[in-house]
Amino acid sequence: MSMTRFGLLVVTLVVFTTGSALGQQSDDKEWWESTVFYQIYPRSFFDSKLNDGVGDINGVTAKLQHLKDLGIEATWLSPIFSSPQVDFGYDVSNFIEVDPLFGTNEELENLFAEAKKLGIRIVLDFVPNHSSDEHEWFKKSERREDPYTNYYVWHDGKTNAQGQRNPPNNWQSVFYGSAWQWSDIRGQYYLHQFAAGQPDLNYRNEAVVREFDEILRFWMRKGASGFRIDAINHMFEIEDLRDEPINDERDPNSYGYTHHIYTKDLPETYEVIGRWRKVIDDYVKENQVEQIIMMTEAYTNLTMLMRFYESEDGKQPRAHIPFNFAMIEELNSDSSAYDFKYTIDKWLENLPRGKITNWVLGNHDKPRLASRYGRNRISGMALLELGLPGVAVIYNGEEIGMEDFRDMSYEDSLDPQGCNLGPENYKWASRDPQRTPFQWDDTFNGGFSAAPKTWLPLHPLFRQVNLHKQKEADYSTYQLYVDVLAMRKERLFTHGDFRSIAFNSDVFAFVRFLRENEDRSNDPYHVIVINFSDHPSTVDLSELYRFVGEEATVRIVGTDSRHKVGSKVNTTNLAVGPYDALVVGNVSAASALHLSISLFIAILIKHLLG
Repeated sequence: MSMTRFGLLVVTLVVFTTGSALGQQSDDKEWWESTVFYQIYPRSFFDSKLNDGVGDINGVTAKLQHLKDLGIEATWLSPIFSSPQVDFGYDVSNFIEVDPLFGTNEELENLFAEAKKLGIRIVLDFVPNHSSDEHEWFKKSERREDPYTNYYVWHDGKTNAQGQRNPPNNWQSVFYGSAWQWSDIRGQYYLHQFAAGQPDLNYRNEAVVREFDEILRFWMRKGASGFRIDAINHMFEIEDLRDEPINDERDPNSYGYTHHIYTKDLPETYEVIGRWRKVIDDYVKENQVEQIIMMTEAYTNLTMLMRFYESEDGKQPRAHIPFNFAMIEELNSDSSAYDFKYTIDKWLENLPRGKITNWVLGNHDKPRLASRYGRNRISGMALLELGLPGVAVIYNGEEIGMEDFRDMSYEDSLDPQGCNLGPENYKWASRDPQRTPFQWDDTFNGGFSAAPKTWLPLHPLFRQVNLHKQKEADYSTYQLYVDVLAMRKERLFTHGDFRSIAFNSDVFAFVRFLRENEDRSNDPYHVIVINFSDHPSTVDLSELYRFVGEEATVRIVGTDSRHKVGSKVNTTNLAVGPYDALVVGNVSAASALHLSISLFIAILIKHLLG
């Protein structure tokens, strides 16, 4: 068979199978309510210029097909706005201008347009807590020029008995050291909860809030589909700037030195989020466009997180998606199946009625999934995150199992969070290891850039772990993600109910099911089973879901599973191998046909190309 005829055959079969009655998502949900957001860290995604070792906007545009092939319908970009890059874009010097390092406003608008053609929406990172000290607002505030005089948090400081000037209080920066920096120009201290080059804005000044109202409107007019609001719970500080209570006396320069009860999670924050939600909703209504969303980032407790959804009386909506970091903050490779069940159920039980949950396993600030949970658990964690109800957020590189480059040298490290601690202590505080360039293939610089030196070094194993190699493999982490992302578009996963069980300390499972029949015996269901350990187990799925049949069909398997897709298993005596992960269910006739043809295609491709 010629490759041309083979290609036509595959296209025909793919069109046929994807059009089968697998129960595609109906249109009664907003576009974002069951989607998967793919976080792109632009510096490390793709260098379209191929000469400076830094990813850019045109690099994202050039790789949109990868997102489409993966099954992604929405992405959010880490900051790309004008910045001196003290904190790699989170120190913004112009909130309505793309930094030349990444491109231009026109190139960003082109990205919006090209993504729209592929059915992909672009969400922008929005950094309102602080600006760069190179922003015009700060320069004018430092010179006491109205109306900018009180755009930031300024204080004279305190003078001790020896006549020495000291900061106003004992607050410490997230990035180590005092949260106060002296300005010779103004003759006062300014607050910076992050780097000294990131002065905190004063949200008790109404003019500051109005500035950000307009920034939101500016980017909505340009085509942004939403905003991810960075570090939002740092927005307000207590007005009298009192000392915080001591938490850990060992290092007065550490962020852990105090309990942050006066610099985080203040109630005024939620009012501003409610205001911005109204700005967004009003724009959508006035311009008759599809829903534009707001996602909030706050590392805080569950009670504080839930307040980001809506006001206490339920009348004022706030964020569409307050990020759920439970699987990052509360769970790790030592967690048991009971821990997973407790954490997941706790989040769902506390979710306000009618709101949408979400799940996050990694991002640019935290160790990668593969490094935090171990390579053996990648399949299980992928099935867990993507099979749960609601929204999922995956970080670029998770789909190929990228790992942290923890042995990066101090000389190659750039992150102020790590570098500020010096060569003895930087390694575990630095965020550089999870920000290394995307591993596209096994060529020079992993196909990321042709530059002699990339902004951060690539992971040393990029020749073994890369997208090209995984696409050519019989089965891989990438192909698993493609399969699961396709599966979760089906109505069973967009609308299905949820129930979970920990069979023992090693094996966790949950069922997604639809209530369609009076006797429930023929209701569609899929069970996801995950073994977190290196020990085999045998489980009875009827303990989880009493309407499960004695026999079920294997729908999806992890990369190392001994089960085969399309095979039948005994649900009352299901063997689960070490680190096994699989999806089984009562596959319909149409689904069975889809699986059979998919297997036929895979065998045909292997035969003709192998």
